[in-house]
Amino acid sequence: MASELIGAIRQIERERGIDAEILIEALEKALESAYKKNYGVSFEPKVVIDQESGEIRVLRLKTVVDEVYDEEIEILLEEALEYGDVELGDELQFEEYLDPHAFGRIAAQTAKQVIMQKIREAEREKLYDIYDNKLKDIVAGVIRRIEKDTVYLDLGNTEAVMSQREQVGSEHYSIGSRLKVYVTEVKKANRGPRIYVSRTHPDLVKRLFELEVPEIQNGIVEIKAIAREAGSRTKIGVFSNDPNVDAAGACIGHRGIRVTSVVDELRGEKIDIIEWNPNIGAFISNSLSPADVIRVDIFEGYNEDDVEENKARVTVPDNQLSLAIGKSGQNARLAARLTGWKIDIIPESELRNIIEGELLHSQDERVVEIASPLDDLFMDIPMDDEDIIAATEVSEAAEIAAQTEADETEEVTEEVIEEATEEVIEEATEEVIEEATEEVTEEATEEVTEEVIAEVIEDVDTEVDEEVTGEEE
Repeated sequence: MASELIGAIRQIERERGIDAEILIEALEKALESAYKKNYGVSFEPKVVIDQESGEIRVLRLKTVVDEVYDEEIEILLEEALEYGDVELGDELQFEEYLDPHAFGRIAAQTAKQVIMQKIREAEREKLYDIYDNKLKDIVAGVIRRIEKDTVYLDLGNTEAVMSQREQVGSEHYSIGSRLKVYVTEVKKANRGPRIYVSRTHPDLVKRLFELEVPEIQNGIVEIKAIAREAGSRTKIGVFSNDPNVDAAGACIGHRGIRVTSVVDELRGEKIDIIEWNPNIGAFISNSLSPADVIRVDIFEGYNEDDVEENKARVTVPDNQLSLAIGKSGQNARLAARLTGWKIDIIPESELRNIIEGELLHSQDERVVEIASPLDDLFMDIPMDDEDIIAATEVSEAAEIAAQTEADETEEVTEEVIEEATEEVIEEATEEVIEEATEEVTEEATEEVTEEVIAEVIEDVDTEVDEEVTGEEE
């Protein structure tokens, strides 16, 4: 019987894949329960099965004490010393006589039930371990039933659940269809592990590329970031650890065979493969593909809640603004998720207006600072030639002072100050010259007018005298 028992355990181990030690442990527990029920003992028996011979022994444990209250589970220290060197509190094992025929039918049935229960528990534990190791990985299954918008897939040895929120809206699921799904959660349950799967998770795309691209499996190419709107479009940022390997080209494959395989599994979902770059400006520029980017301005700071917030202003050609933003803002939205930055997209014409406005504002401030003392010199003061010369000397002195001060600032500031100073001096000088010219012109006009009138009067007098002389003759 002992050899037959071990043979049966080994067979179950081979057929069910359950460790023999687990089965032997379950059988020991079953025999302990059956022995206690059959013999009506008050102590807790311990059954030991030899894994080689299959021999079964029943042991009674007794605790070493200095005064015995229960002879079935306690033994005096003096008696215990006959079995060896022991101390108070130690436990001694005493083998009980076991008559195999005394167990009866009830004991055998009890042992059978306990063994079957242990086998089922072991199988459930084994399944849990299998799929717990597949957590955040891909499994393949066949749709067996659909109940209340929940899809149930047969994974071969257990069932997986895909809730409505984990389903892609554009996909149609039918019984018998085969799907690759992403394992999001594994829970223990009374009837076996409860496995939850998804078709919308971004890492589903990542795992599919890992299956299709050997360079990713070998670690040559890495998927650094991924952003997905399931059923519509996905962007992935890839990077090559080998300068001789093109990361995007490895993911696309010869004639696009690799990326096409992933697209087919996702039922036509568009995939943009982006070159990841440690330079955030370059990465943001790449993330807005297929649009061309002219310029990326980075703004790092904190928002109103004192939370760090990174922003980027991206400039694109006017004719590619809609392409960069995408349909319903999808391209910009995915780029922001991919990079982790808030992205504002503006056309080139708007950037030109912004720069011009900033330059004009900066120039106006410089002009006001420099023009104020010059205005005090030139405004409301009538000037002749000597005043103009004096004003010019003052202007030259102002230029020298401005130049001395500008040497301590940046080159750009120097140019702005010099240009503003020259403009103010030129305007003031022109005004002074214009006023002086007007005064000279007015004086000359008055002199000419007086001379003309005098000549006319003289001519009239001459004519009158000539007429009077003629009449007298």
